[in-house]
Amino acid sequence: MRLVRVLIALGVLYPLAGCAPFEPWVKPYEREHLADPIMSLNRDPISSDYIEHVFGTREGAHGATGSAGGGCGCN
Repeated sequence: MRLVRVLIALGVLYPLAGCAPFEPWVKPYEREHLADPIMSLNRDPISSDYIEHVFGTREGAHGATGSAGGGCGCN
């Protein structure tokens, strides 16, 4: 009976452990490295960044490409 109570308690408390306030995994000073074009999922990120710039200039539109920017994360 005691083992059942312990297992129930662990079953309830274990998922709640994910809600604990931990430090962020990515520190603000590490975000500049993650915003590097090399970290992109594209095969040739620098070339695709240039192509996006050309399309933005040609069409007069910019953005909505799904890419996220970097920065210090101060906002």
